[in-house]
Amino acid sequence: MSKKRRLKRVLRDGRTVIVPMDHGVSKPIAGLEEVERILKEIDGIVDAVVLHKGVAKRVDYVNEMDMGLIVHLSASTCLVEPNEKVLVTSVEKAIKLGADAVSIHVNLGSKTEREQLRDLGIVSEICDDWGIPLLAMVYARGEGLNERDPELVKHCVRVAYELGADIVKTAYTGSVESFAEVVELAEIPVVIAGGSKKSEFEILREVAEAMNAGASGVAIGRNVFQHRNPKAMAKALRMIVHENASLKEVII
Repeated sequence: MSKKRRLKRVLRDGRTVIVPMDHGVSKPIAGLEEVERILKEIDGIVDAVVLHKGVAKRVDYVNEMDMGLIVHLSASTCLVEPNEKVLVTSVEKAIKLGADAVSIHVNLGSKTEREQLRDLGIVSEICDDWGIPLLAMVYARGEGLNERDPELVKHCVRVAYELGADIVKTAYTGSVESFAEVVELAEIPVVIAGGSKKSEFEILREVAEAMNAGASGVAIGRNVFQHRNPKAMAKALRMIVHENASLKEVII
């Protein structure tokens, strides 16, 4: 299967709503106790989910769901240094698990930035060889860095583009004007992260602004699976991203 065909499972009509659910390695987190229930609630609404290999292997519903599967390749825990990501599986294993795409996390400014950049570059080549899309999650996370600083976000997006990613996930800069400049820096889709749990209004406002700035969608986890009604939040995101709905139309 070609990369273009697989990309259509994740990036529909050039836009995407992705729900990452890979947080459990960093630390046990509320909302992921019943992964299968959440998957069933959001299936048919979002375009893809991000899971680690163990969840993809053990949760039966993964083999039945219509939304795309992105297998996450890197990890760290909160017990040592969460910004120092290491590879914990391979592109080949992800393909065997039925992945439509893979993802890798890179933290610029971290103590292991060099190793993470090396991994991104090598994994992107392996993805090209196998025809599988690569989502690069790239942030500026080091001592004294503000990951929403527009110049740093630009750097993150450019790194993903230069090293061969097919989609880049990064932080929202906080304004339409500054994020429009971020999107212009790369000829690949740019999606925004949701970050820590926010109010419904705040997260939906950021999504609406990012889309107005030219973003291709979102990759939002905690603000979906920790929501009191994950299905409703998923629908709101879909309306903004795929249906150009206004903020007033989607407030839950």
